[in-house]
Amino acid sequence: MDRGTGSRSTTWEVPEPRSTFDVELDDRSIAAVRRHGNPAGPRLVLSHGAGLAIDLYVPFWGALLDDFDVFLYDIRDHGWNAVGELANHTVPNFARDHDRILAAIDRHCGPKPKIGVYHSLAAITAMAALGAASAGGAPLPWERYSALVLFDPPFCVRGMGDEMFFDLAALAEAKTRRRTRRFANLEDFEDRVASASRFARVAAGVHNLLARTTLRERPDGSGYELRCPPEYEARVCRDAPRWARRLSFAGVGCPVKVIGSDPALPYTYVPTLEADQLALIEYEFIPGTTHLLQLEAPAKCAAAMLAFLRRRGLMGAVGRT
Repeated sequence: MDRGTGSRSTTWEVPEPRSTFDVELDDRSIAAVRRHGNPAGPRLVLSHGAGLAIDLYVPFWGALLDDFDVFLYDIRDHGWNAVGELANHTVPNFARDHDRILAAIDRHCGPKPKIGVYHSLAAITAMAALGAASAGGAPLPWERYSALVLFDPPFCVRGMGDEMFFDLAALAEAKTRRRTRRFANLEDFEDRVASASRFARVAAGVHNLLARTTLRERPDGSGYELRCPPEYEARVCRDAPRWARRLSFAGVGCPVKVIGSDPALPYTYVPTLEADQLALIEYEFIPGTTHLLQLEAPAKCAAAMLAFLRRRGLMGAVGRT
């Protein structure tokens, strides 16, 4: 299923992982890593956009489990992870977390080439981590990844200079701070999401999946609340664009594929405004999609990624288990 109306008649189930393990981060908070799929296949590492959760993307990654060794993690203060201090909810911390999580995957499951598959904020995080590695004594980027697939990385908005770009980020920050945090039940949240233009194009059943993966029951049993509080997501809206402007594909050292949303739609992200950066990557867009393209056209997104991996000889000899 690729496109739908968000109908509640469709239910997406998140499969139980093969295994899970916790990774201790710099501030002693914990990130829960889950392993799914086929251990004999090429290794994928996936993470998500701001305010979301990687389990929400099961319409996309669920179709990859027969052929890939799939590792999922939520960015700190999202998804399975507990909410920590707001002061630690920063792009530099996300980048350090990324490094610790990659190292832990190899430590727990054995070293193996990895393909990073990241949407939005997770794409900024991975690129920030790779930039830090290039500048310091950490493992070189190409020792971490055999390829990167970045879905609609918010590095810039087509046709916008810095001032307009940062003004847009400030508006997003203010709007996010006003977001409702608590809900009486899952249906209340679904009703609100169904009327939001941001989620107008998602596949059938995604509204319900969004409720189940981005809300948690309140400790006192008085309803549900967002797993990532609005003030945390708002901080990302404020800070991430300034980090995104610093990022470059130069020196990444592995093949990069950027799969974007439809440039004919408003506020489309593109990988960069500079032609010399575009020459360093493969780029294509999925027609009719917005920033949430993996939730709107999951099969088309997967097909674009797989075609890239085949061309690069990265599919491997898959052994079924």
